[in-house]
Amino acid sequence: MRINEEIRIREVRVTDANGEQLGVMPTRDALRLAEEKHLDLVEVAPKARPPVCRIMDFGKYRYEQQKREKEVRKKQKIITIKEVKLRPNIEQHDFEVKLKNAQRFIEEGNKVKVTIMFRGRELSHPELGSEVLDKLAKAMEEIVTIERAAKLEGKNMTMILSPKAQKAQKTKKTTQTKGGDGGAQNQDTPRNS
Repeated sequence: MRINEEIRIREVRVTDANGEQLGVMPTRDALRLAEEKHLDLVEVAPKARPPVCRIMDFGKYRYEQQKREKEVRKKQKIITIKEVKLRPNIEQHDFEVKLKNAQRFIEEGNKVKVTIMFRGRELSHPELGSEVLDKLAKAMEEIVTIERAAKLEGKNMTMILSPKAQKAQKTKKTTQTKGGDGGAQNQDTPRNS
């Protein structure tokens, strides 16, 4: 975006800060008009014939544009994929620990990639891996949707789980409510000083 003396075209179509058309005029005259108003001449449509320039406060315009971009970035949610690795012949306690980790990742709003790692002869029994994945998915069915079903890729079987939209919002509200109640209880308790 070119401003003031950077605009080297002979004639430009000019609009003022309110968007009113001032017409086609030589760039020199448009610059003089902008200087009289203590504003900048900013080229907003360089490909138009003649190019369109607006008389405005460029510093203020750039600040507002950066502010809008910041708001857009803030609204975008970054979703990361966390991975939980299991073995086809996993013990019950180990399974429960991995299940709790996966649930924590889902409640934080992340996707979870569950990987069953096969070694040696275990690869000849892929049904054991799919049983473990099914068991995990069934244990978490209230809070997840299966984004990608179990699939054998080389020596690993993977499945991707993503949080259900409504459940993620409910857990956030529950967490906020718990925090608010705890603070209220502490305030009601008399202190011995």
